[in-house]
Amino acid sequence: MLVKYAIAAASAVLLCGPAAAQNVNANPSYETVRLNSGFTPDPYTVELQSGGSIDASQTANGCRGYIANAPDVRLQFSSGSLPLIISVDASADTTLVINAPDGRWYCDDDSGNGYNPSVRFNSPGTGRYEIWVGTYGGANLQPASLKISELYSE
Repeated sequence: MLVKYAIAAASAVLLCGPAAAQNVNANPSYETVRLNSGFTPDPYTVELQSGGSIDASQTANGCRGYIANAPDVRLQFSSGSLPLIISVDASADTTLVINAPDGRWYCDDDSGNGYNPSVRFNSPGTGRYEIWVGTYGGANLQPASLKISELYSE
């Protein structure tokens, strides 16, 4: 397991342990997205407000920012041969918390463009991805664009 943490840290994406508080089965705050590999338009974009009242570090070790209890977006994804890149574009400092189909938690802060997070699954699994967009440093809500892509990374 330690090797997985080292690999995740080296790629600026942290694979986290089990969640403490997030409800992966709650209805998403913004939308449920169903995409098959090769989807268009690419990137698929969801406009939302980042943040919430829950400190993401209480959800999984190594996560950052403040998130809501329910996921912001639920992605039902049918994978193919392409990677899956989930990123955020915002003027505020944002974070990502993702529960992937393998049941593991993936967190990121700032590996995208500027203060934006990005998580890349090189061999994505088919299934449900629960996605939270957090706000770093405080529980205030900020406008953000969640981007789901197979071709572009932030």
